[in-house]
Amino acid sequence: MTDLGQGGAAMDEDRFNMAIRKFLKTVGVTSQREIETAVRAAATAGKLKPGASLKARMVLTLPEIGLHHEIDGEIETG
Repeated sequence: MTDLGQGGAAMDEDRFNMAIRKFLKTVGVTSQREIETAVRAAATAGKLKPGASLKARMVLTLPEIGLHHEIDGEIETG
């Protein structure tokens, strides 16, 4: 267990790390599925040109500790 610092509660680093990995795996799998579904629907509806580049933003928030982190990127569709 690791002490988080002055006044902090001790926590099990391995358990914490596994919980983060589990959450991130869920985020990755479901995000990929949602992007694929939306891109296919847009392409079918004629709203997306072949080989288009899509701007993407992922926002991570942990309100209890005041974390707000944004990642910007691009997704090439072909």
